[in-house]
Amino acid sequence: MSVAFVPERLRGKAEVNQETLQRLLEENDQLIRCIVEYQSKGRASDCVQYQHILHRNLIYLATIADATPPSTQKTAE
Repeated sequence: MSVAFVPERLRGKAEVNQETLQRLLEENDQLIRCIVEYQSKGRASDCVQYQHILHRNLIYLATIADATPPSTQKTAE
């Protein structure tokens, strides 16, 4: 299961930090690689579960980005 989805009892208590975000981005990288591999082998139906996890991760990241005040967001230079 994705690192973004913790048990109900722990929700709201986990700190979102750079390490957590980095692990999530690395997980997304692996998910994308698995999806591409399955699709290239003609097994698109087998990658649906990975697409769902990737989608949840992306929604989670977007929610964090939306909740982060603009003054604390880092810009790419």
